[in-house]
Amino acid sequence: MDAFPEASVERTVEWVDTDASGHQHNSAILRWVEAAEAELFRILELPDYFPSAPRVQQVINYKAKLWFGQRVTATVKIHALGRTSLTMAFEVRGQALETPDGGGPGGGATGADGGLSGGSVVAAFGTVTTAHVPSGATSAQPWPEHFVRAVRTVRAIRTERVP
Repeated sequence: MDAFPEASVERTVEWVDTDASGHQHNSAILRWVEAAEAELFRILELPDYFPSAPRVQQVINYKAKLWFGQRVTATVKIHALGRTSLTMAFEVRGQALETPDGGGPGGGATGADGGLSGGSVVAAFGTVTTAHVPSGATSAQPWPEHFVRAVRTVRAIRTERVP
């Protein structure tokens, strides 16, 4: 079985990331995943990935709510490399969110939303699949040799932290 690289980013749930009910908007998850994806391809030194890798499928499973001010970690790992496609698995975890009374949003532990008062919890997980469509092409083409070589060379995990 192939071992593939991964990367993570840490973010804070900002007000703009929330919806009218006070927790993260569904689109925020994908933005954090895309930031981790960008970090991964920076680590792999493959800047030519982005203009030639449109998404062909996204699957997001929502497990728990994330709240304004909460720290989150988004991690992506290359899961499968095909001839013309690439699938990344991802996970977004919420860190413990403490309020002045020691609990989660609204007071008390968040329990039903994943037990955030005692560590981190998976808020969302899934996969993103891209295809290699080079500039000027109208359909998917095989990944270039340098890309395959870089992806198959596992490198150290690096986490980008943003205050």
